[in-house]
Amino acid sequence: MNNLCADIGYKSINHSGEQLCGDHVDIINHDDDAVVVLADGLGSGVKASILSTLTSKIISTMMADGLSLEDCVETIAATLPICSVRKVAYSTFTIIHLINNETAEIMQYDNPLVIMLRDGKNYDYPKTELNIGGKKIYKSLISLEEGDIFVAMSDGCPHAGIGTAYNFGWERDDIISFVETVSIAGYTAKTLSTIIADECDKLYGFEPGDDATACVVHIRKREPMNILFGPPSNRDDCGRMMSLFFSKEGKHIICGGTTSSIAAKYLGKPLRASLNFEQSDVPPIAYIDGVDLVTEGVITVNKVLTYAKDYLEDNESYTQWSMKRDGASLICRLLFEEATDINFFVGRAINPAHQNPELPINFNIKMNLVKELSDCLRRMGKRIKISYF
Repeated sequence: MNNLCADIGYKSINHSGEQLCGDHVDIINHDDDAVVVLADGLGSGVKASILSTLTSKIISTMMADGLSLEDCVETIAATLPICSVRKVAYSTFTIIHLINNETAEIMQYDNPLVIMLRDGKNYDYPKTELNIGGKKIYKSLISLEEGDIFVAMSDGCPHAGIGTAYNFGWERDDIISFVETVSIAGYTAKTLSTIIADECDKLYGFEPGDDATACVVHIRKREPMNILFGPPSNRDDCGRMMSLFFSKEGKHIICGGTTSSIAAKYLGKPLRASLNFEQSDVPPIAYIDGVDLVTEGVITVNKVLTYAKDYLEDNESYTQWSMKRDGASLICRLLFEEATDINFFVGRAINPAHQNPELPINFNIKMNLVKELSDCLRRMGKRIKISYF
């Protein structure tokens, strides 16, 4: 097994005036395999949404049950009729199947061809034309390397700007140049897809004439991260908890005043507080030599959870946490952008300061924070392990 993993993210914008998106992305992760399906239903609105959802669900479910890519495509090709008026399929699709994070198997039917970057530049990967169920489908088999980026799109992306910013829309070469430029910054797949979708929205004059979806797959090395939140319920477990925490590979984040004091004592290092309030609703950070980040506990982690929920939806808060230096923003950058494998060390001690009935903080809220945040991180594709003390 190699040390690579896939960071996968997508963003859609709806046809102007429509509540539902006619594009649908389905992602299934299983160990080191992943299936990403981007389907584009004919037209827009409810009908298109149903068609694209059915297409992506059928393909991803069949592949999860062990059927070959060819069998899945043949089933869909035979199932989806051709529109008698427009002479096009009721739903087009792109499938990216990652095998052991070593090989990418790609099948493309009538969607814009997947853009692939290798070493930051456009890579002309091989394509074989197949005829399955009377439909022309392109198949590619690519050996993966660290840093490879795949960008799958619905046709709403190259159609952006037709008759306004561009005569013939946002052409493929222009999209490639744009992606090459922004990918240098090392954005996550979710953020890169958000930037592409937002550029489409801008080219449409913020009134999209079609649903547009960008889905990004970024092949990267695994990056472990460790977060310590709260002291153990039994004081005698402090040494064991700290020993396990600091023995783990990767960066170390400590959340909570009492917890950081215990860690500083364990390391024999001073705990230095910062009085610089970077953000009014997030307490300041602190410093311990040998620890990558030290923050306050419940309030800061709750802010991280708020950002995590937004990240999984519209990612509109990115401009806040990606730039600020408060504790919550720093945790977000470490967990959302850097980490692939996250180890939570959670203490079950009840904080006496939280027992004030006037404070909206209690033990259950703390445990729920851990559960909700870990669930969000799993949905981001992170591997999560939680150890309670």
